Amino acid sequence: MEPGRGHREARAAELEEKDMWEWFKAGSYWMIPIALCSVFILGIVIERAIYLYGASINRDVFLATMQKCILAGDIPKAVKMCSAANVPLARIVQAGLVKVNRPDDEVQAAMDEAALREIPRIAARTPYLALLSNISMLSALFGTVMGLIKSFNSVSGEGIDPSQKARLLAFGISEAMHCTAFGLAVAVFGLVGFAILNGQTQGLEDDINEASVRVLNLVVANRQKVNVNAAAPA
Repeated sequence: MEPGRGHREARAAELEEKDMWEWFKAGSYWMIPIALCSVFILGIVIERAIYLYGASINRDVFLATMQKCILAGDIPKAVKMCSAANVPLARIVQAGLVKVNRPDDEVQAAMDEAALREIPRIAARTPYLALLSNISMLSALFGTVMGLIKSFNSVSGEGIDPSQKARLLAFGISEAMHCTAFGLAVAVFGLVGFAILNGQTQGLEDDINEASVRVLNLVVANRQKVNVNAAAPA
């Protein structure tokens, strides 16, 4: 390692951090609500991504497994596999399978009840990303307008040294553009996160709707093959 290389890298990091702080201060206090929006957006994106991608399951493989168990009349095995998967889709199907020795409408009601618990958890907080992105853009717009007002008021005031007018105008416009840039960056990140997570949410909900209907139809069509005495898990 070159002598002093670590010191130079530390110095460069320190200067970069200082430049970022100066850049933030240049946008005046309108940068604060945008920064708060960015913190909430980042937190929601991370939390929702972990939950949604952890709640995903290969729908086709899962349904093929359920079909095999139902056609064989081995409901306890199907229930055990749902319990092992421990994702929203599996929990909803499991709620219906443990009621398989009851009438069809009760099996459907059990799945619907489980879906009412699981679907709100899947869709939770994602819509706030769109709201926070809009707040960020509006804060940026407001900061931009206020920065321009400040700059024009500065140069139009009486007693202002003509040699200072250009500097004051540039300062106000710089403040406005810093707000614009920061607000748009946060809004774009939030909207992209919303689009990706909302797509994942919709995909999970579609899988739940399709899988619950297909499992119910399998149970109804294969009543004679289902071992009703072993329907409840041990």
